Amino acid sequence: MSDTRHAAAKGSSPNATSALHRASWRRVVVKIGSSSLAGEQDGVGQLAEQVARLSRERRSFVIVSSGAIAIGCERLGYRTRPKDMGKLQAAAAAGQSVLMRRYDEALAQGGLVAAQVLLTHGDLADRERLNNAREALGALIDAGAVPIVNENDTVATEEIRFGDNDQLAAMVVPLVGADLLVLLTDVDGVLDDRGRRIREMTDEVALAQLSNRNGLGSGGMASKVSAARKASQSGASVVIAPARRPGVLGEILAGKDVGTRFRPTSRALRARKHWIAYTLRPRGDVLLDAGAVRAVSSGRSSLLPVGVLGVRGEFNPGDAVRLVAADGSEVARGLTRLGAMDVARAAGKKGRDLELVFGAHAAEIVIVHKDDLVTELADKQTS
Repeated sequence: MSDTRHAAAKGSSPNATSALHRASWRRVVVKIGSSSLAGEQDGVGQLAEQVARLSRERRSFVIVSSGAIAIGCERLGYRTRPKDMGKLQAAAAAGQSVLMRRYDEALAQGGLVAAQVLLTHGDLADRERLNNAREALGALIDAGAVPIVNENDTVATEEIRFGDNDQLAAMVVPLVGADLLVLLTDVDGVLDDRGRRIREMTDEVALAQLSNRNGLGSGGMASKVSAARKASQSGASVVIAPARRPGVLGEILAGKDVGTRFRPTSRALRARKHWIAYTLRPRGDVLLDAGAVRAVSSGRSSLLPVGVLGVRGEFNPGDAVRLVAADGSEVARGLTRLGAMDVARAAGKKGRDLELVFGAHAAEIVIVHKDDLVTELADKQTS
């Protein structure tokens, strides 16, 4: 964790808030959606002007931008957003070049170079491809360019989609080592049940709001809160703020009271564990007895066969799985060392019983090693 992140993680009193958020954030991911861009005559230009000005303060920026499909629908004459996957991919192809041209021209006016980066979930779920993406993004940032990241909608199918660009932005944060994520939206921030802006979101408030989606307004804000909590677990600060507020990025970086803020968690997940928890999609469930739940929850023990009750789903060695208690609550996620069939065969066994099934090396069998386990999850689920 960088010194910036350590500084941002300290202090909890209300009086410390301004100083806390005036930390010298140097690498910033900014996500802006289609609706925020569509309502402005030159939304891209205004964002680019802010990025160019703030880049002179020795800060680097990555922009995660929607908008390609909306532009493409207009270019191809679609009166409404199509539901057919082929037409959506066609719209993305027709709109992406225009979107990039707008960013290229707008950033060039501030002396910056725009660089298109298209990703699918499959790119980040594969460790080698993820490392390639990390190196490419790092090289672009080191060269002074501004990566414009978007989902590769032209080729992405349901299996390799991120879900939305809020989630993509949360995955980009640890990928580039960002210490601040700004999620730009159409409202003043996260609003409570009375429509009042929540200035700072704690985990307790976030969980309460996520469990009562009415308190978050639209599903889009629920996605932003979820993404913010995931990004904060990488050690980054997060702000959900109004896109159309003039100079909003500068105000945030100056520590002004804008939007809804999320502090970085006190114990940030390392990049690999963040990847296991939030980038990989679980392929199945491993059901645990009460003893295994206690052992795994401590974060200091691997999951052994004796604590397993059974499995759900089909998975192979190396896949991500959910570790689930008997009541259906998720305890952790991790990478399994055995496939579903072998986990089922090993369930509840130890010693001689395990040797009868797996032979002389049975004592070495681990279902999920503690180094591949993540218990601090922002989006634990219940079956």
